Amino acid sequence: MFRVLFKFMIAFFLLTVASCNNPDQNIESEELKSNLIQSYIDEAKNKQNSEEERKNSLEKAYGIYSTLTDDTFKVEKIHEISFQYYALKDYDNYRDMNEKALKLSGKINDSLNMARSYAYLGIHYRNNKLDIAFKNFHEAEKIYASLGGNINKKEIAFDHGKVLIDIALIQQKTKDYSESEATTIKAIEKFELVESKRYLPLCYTNLGILAKYLERYDQAIEYHLKAIEYTKGTNREVSRTLTSFNNIGTVYKSQQKYDKAKESYLKALSYTEFLDKNPKRRSLLLDNLAYVNFLSKDTANIPDLFYKALRIRDSIDDKNGIATNTLHLAEYYQSIDQDSVAKMYAEQSRDVSQELQKNEELLQAYKILSEVSDSKEGLSYANTYITLNDSLIKEERLFRDKFARIKFETDEIVEENQQISRENQILIIAILGLTALFLLGYIIFRQQQSNKELLFAQTQQESNEEIYRLLLNQQIKLEEGRQMEQQRMSEELHDGVLGRLFGVRLSLDGINQRANDGFTETRNKYIDELKSIEKEIRLISHDLGAETLPSDVAYIDAVENLIKDLCEVHKIKFEFNNDEDIDWEGIDDQKKVNFFRILQESMQNIFKHAHADHIKINFEYVDSTINLTILDDGIGFKTNKVKKGIGLKNITSRVSQMNGEVQFLSNEDMGTTVSVHVPIEVKVEEVY
Repeated sequence: MFRVLFKFMIAFFLLTVASCNNPDQNIESEELKSNLIQSYIDEAKNKQNSEEERKNSLEKAYGIYSTLTDDTFKVEKIHEISFQYYALKDYDNYRDMNEKALKLSGKINDSLNMARSYAYLGIHYRNNKLDIAFKNFHEAEKIYASLGGNINKKEIAFDHGKVLIDIALIQQKTKDYSESEATTIKAIEKFELVESKRYLPLCYTNLGILAKYLERYDQAIEYHLKAIEYTKGTNREVSRTLTSFNNIGTVYKSQQKYDKAKESYLKALSYTEFLDKNPKRRSLLLDNLAYVNFLSKDTANIPDLFYKALRIRDSIDDKNGIATNTLHLAEYYQSIDQDSVAKMYAEQSRDVSQELQKNEELLQAYKILSEVSDSKEGLSYANTYITLNDSLIKEERLFRDKFARIKFETDEIVEENQQISRENQILIIAILGLTALFLLGYIIFRQQQSNKELLFAQTQQESNEEIYRLLLNQQIKLEEGRQMEQQRMSEELHDGVLGRLFGVRLSLDGINQRANDGFTETRNKYIDELKSIEKEIRLISHDLGAETLPSDVAYIDAVENLIKDLCEVHKIKFEFNNDEDIDWEGIDDQKKVNFFRILQESMQNIFKHAHADHIKINFEYVDSTINLTILDDGIGFKTNKVKKGIGLKNITSRVSQMNGEVQFLSNEDMGTTVSVHVPIEVKVEEVY
């Protein structure tokens, strides 16, 4: 034990240090506290420890409990502590713990644990203060009933059923039989909902007792037999079966069917192995059997059976049993006119009943004493009997009135709450209605504003479209003028200037062939220069002509002519392939011009820098995309080192205008590949 306590002290010290030094470890410290509390509770459960040690463990558990955060877990832990106090019969601490749990549950709005706390407090008071017990059970029942729609019914039905059967037993004790019966049936419904048989035998036993008091004897027998049926297979099968046999015997006794009553008591007494370990139960059955024999005039074993039961009860100090047993002996001796012996046992029953506050036995004792005592003393006992009887009747009425008042006040509060709820619902509906009207008005207003804005936007759009059409027409006219001028300059250069230069060059060639004056070499030099100028003019002519594509020449033919002319001028072999799936007629003119210029710019780069012998050019159409590939076998370049010139920038710019992508792939002595990918939307002519 010392070793365990030392371990707990070390753990608690580490917990304290950890909490002080590292406030960020709140979760870990809470878990450690929980483990410590559970360890102390487990120590309290250990029956090998002394009662004092177990209580000390509970005090330590509560000491740590008080440092926990206020939440549901904290409430559940204090309930666990209270259960151990109850097991130790420390009912005051059990009550205090549950009062604290109730207060904390209310503070954190934990309705379920509030109901449990009320129920546990009801258990504390049910043996001595029925009114307080009833009030606590009733508070618990109200909460369980209100939680039915908010929590899974099966989760609370079992606890709800236990509270209902406790209420029913109190109603039975105060002789409110009809209410007790109705409450018991409600409890059965809850237990059947969760398919639990644990408390069903108790429920049917109570229904049997109630049916007997209401003189529905056959129904009472059926209920007790049903209790036996439900107790089969449980860990309390024998105990509850004996209780039911005893109750069945009592029902038959009330019907004066003494033989059947004896049969039931004898069935119960046949469970000798169980009764050897439960002398209190044996003495009860013996006393009842003896009393039935007495009532049936079977005096063969009377009063031996009474004394046998009384000896057992004396040996185990069963005062409740002694009060009843001595009363039966008093009644027996009164029947055989031994008033002095009857008075002795009646007085003994009176004294024990007063001590235990067993009013029914006490009342019966006063009745016998009034009959077996002398006239003066007997009159005094008779007056005491009348006073006590009137007091008990009044007390029972007060109990029923008090219970009814508790229920009425609860119903009144419920009605007030329902009225408030109805008023709140009306208020909420009114607010929602006004809000809906406001929103509807706002939506209509916004819709009107939107319509106006839309109308304005449409008007503005139409105006913008008109302006755009005017600008476009103007741009088209300017573009047409520019293209016409470019075409004119191209034709002038090609047909005029280039033709004249060609004529001059031919004349010089003719002079060289006829003359031999020593200037032939000089004239050859100028002839070469003229060839170079012709080449440049031809390129300029092509350059100007490329911006406008003649409508009477197919696009792909113009492209092929461009490639052919340029390659012939620079004496480079070429290979050209065009994908027949490309519908050039349906492609935007500007894109076609851009492709033409990209191709022209790429070839100029090859002529100037690549020193290539062969060019391969392909147009491919894949997934609505035109792919242009220009491949040469020149000297190439390192793409990560060479700065992009104006030609490459122009190509990139034109590809970007078409929302396409371009890649320049090259390496030294490996040639160069220009790869262009442009998505195409084919123009569809409008049909009217």
